[in-house]
Amino acid sequence: MTQRASSADTVAPYIDPHAHEPIGTVRQMYDGALSPELAVNTFRNIGRLFPTRTIAAGRSPHPLPTAATPLTAVSFTSKGKAWTLDDYLRLNRVSGLLVLKNGRVALERYAYGNGPTTRWMSMSMAKSITSTLIGAAIKDGAIRSLDDPVTRYVPRLAGSAYDGVTVRHLLMMASGVRWNETYTDPASDRRKLLEVQIAQRPGGAVELMRSLSRAAPPGSVNNYSTGETQIAGEVVRGAVGTSLSDYLSEKIWRPFGMETNASWWLDSPDGHEIGGSGLSATLRDYGRFGLFFLGGGHVNGVSILPAGWTADASSPKTLTGGSRVNYGYMWWPSDAAPGTVNSGAFSAEGIFGQAIYINPREQVVIVQWSAQTRPTGGEAVSNDDFFGAVALALR
Repeated sequence: MTQRASSADTVAPYIDPHAHEPIGTVRQMYDGALSPELAVNTFRNIGRLFPTRTIAAGRSPHPLPTAATPLTAVSFTSKGKAWTLDDYLRLNRVSGLLVLKNGRVALERYAYGNGPTTRWMSMSMAKSITSTLIGAAIKDGAIRSLDDPVTRYVPRLAGSAYDGVTVRHLLMMASGVRWNETYTDPASDRRKLLEVQIAQRPGGAVELMRSLSRAAPPGSVNNYSTGETQIAGEVVRGAVGTSLSDYLSEKIWRPFGMETNASWWLDSPDGHEIGGSGLSATLRDYGRFGLFFLGGGHVNGVSILPAGWTADASSPKTLTGGSRVNYGYMWWPSDAAPGTVNSGAFSAEGIFGQAIYINPREQVVIVQWSAQTRPTGGEAVSNDDFFGAVALALR
């Protein structure tokens, strides 16, 4: 069982440099109704939308030295057109960009008034962090196997459509439980989960998930579902006996050397974390998480994750009928052709243009914040094409 970090081990409380700014509402966010200016303010102030819990950082930051040869220009082709670095940043409304090569900072850019002390929302990048905590809980022996039933760790789901669903099914988003992820549809399951969060009623999220029906046998269909990640967070909490924030701080945030306290949305005051979104951290600390995963989940030579976890979690999966899906354990593998620069790369991705791109072969980590005003469809230039061009430019 994880212990809460002591004040002697952690940094001072976070002082928000943007706390005075007007912000929009979470419904406006998901409706795609924020103005460009209000989107920026809201995305760096999401801790004002819901109660949060602190993810404590340590006092010894993981160093991020400057690369001997900084990256100053990128030229590439995407969608049949030629683009530059500045084109990409402007058209995709990139509000922060960090490029790490061999653990060194090759490029660091901020826009729209952001800076090194700004914390920015993760959105669904948090899903990849939640899945990583499942790996840590398996390494700790708190979760016995990926093939354990979900109901072993979340007994409240017994008698629901989650009967017969394993932890592995959950991580593959292949539970077979019916779910509609449409962000802008007020009647979708995703928006119902958001309304439960807005209501801030303890246990409301699990109650919603318990009420869902079955659409397919477990393991047979991949269906992207933020609800699955909420259950994944409940699995971690049920297994380790503490909050996701405290467990993340204990296993990764403090020992790996994150520099700044982060925060995570809760379903109710002092309640449970929203496993699929709502984590807020600095650009460099997201980069450090990318380095942690790139390095196989080791801290000072000690493995935090099971052997082979990072490769398994970031690779395509096979469903029970034999079909292969380009999705890992809440990570997105690249679908690039073998031998091309993005081959073997993978990403944590969040709506409105957030990403952590990891390329093991090139030893590159890229973190991107964006202030796009629509949840999806705001990418004017392909992220993957840009990330691959950056990796090539760094060779």
